[in-house]
Amino acid sequence: MSNLQQWFDNYSSDHQDPTNRAIHWVCVPLIVWSVIAALWCVPPPTSLFKPGIWAAVAMLFATMFYYKGSRAIGFAMLAVFVVLTFITSLLYGALGQKPLLYLAIGVFVVAWIGQFIGHKIEGRKPSFLTDIKYLLIGPAWLMSKVFNRFGWKY
Repeated sequence: MSNLQQWFDNYSSDHQDPTNRAIHWVCVPLIVWSVIAALWCVPPPTSLFKPGIWAAVAMLFATMFYYKGSRAIGFAMLAVFVVLTFITSLLYGALGQKPLLYLAIGVFVVAWIGQFIGHKIEGRKPSFLTDIKYLLIGPAWLMSKVFNRFGWKY
């Protein structure tokens, strides 16, 4: 696919039902957070790194993917990642590694159940079943909706 707008248009075609869209507004951010939190719990390779290094690497690659498609979306998603990093760091400090991992797994499972319920209501399969990159497009698609709401260009 040549540009981000084409990705968004194709993703939108699988997300026409208002209930499915509403479910995505809740579940997609929860899935993104749960992946970050789970990666946060993977021990660092050496004492040179702190917990969260694997999450940081994943967020860096995701940000580069978004930035390549749109600078504005890339920076906006980076801001989201900073907020999610702050939240995850606080939870890691308060709960510890294992409880945070269990919470992340629980949120991940429940949010994906929600996603599949939304797609059952929609009557269409999830976009990522046609192309795995749609797992990255979902969060950016929501961000594009925020941009559109405020009349911002991306």
